[in-house]
Amino acid sequence: MLSNDIPIFQQLAAQIKDDIVAGTYADETAVPSTNEYAVFYRINPATAGKAVNLLVEQGILYKKRGVGMFVSPGAAELLLAQRRDRFTTEFLTPMLREAQTLGIGPSDLAAMIDREAVSDERH
Repeated sequence: MLSNDIPIFQQLAAQIKDDIVAGTYADETAVPSTNEYAVFYRINPATAGKAVNLLVEQGILYKKRGVGMFVSPGAAELLLAQRRDRFTTEFLTPMLREAQTLGIGPSDLAAMIDREAVSDERH
C-alpha cells in the first residue's frame, strides 16, 4: 500500500478514509490506535499519529480521551461528497472538454459510457 510518491502520513490517512467509505469503520466506531497502525504498516508511531491528527482536523475522526479515536458521525457521507466533487473536477469536466473538442455530443457520449458500463459488467 505505501509508496515513496506521497508522504506516508498522507497515504495512511487516505487508506483510513477508504476504509470508512467502504464501511470497514462505521460512524462512532473505533479505529486502530496509532501504535497498531505503526506496527501493521511498519512505520513510525509519530507518522501514524500525524495521519490520524490530519483526519481529526478534517472532522473525519474524533478523540475520546482515554479511549481512542472514533469515526465522526456523517464521516462517510462527507468523504463521498468530497470524492464526488473531486470526480467532477478531475475526470468529468476534462472528459466533457475533450468530447467537445472531438465533436462527441452528449447523446453519443452517454452511449459510449453505457457501452463501457456493460462491457465492465461482463468482466
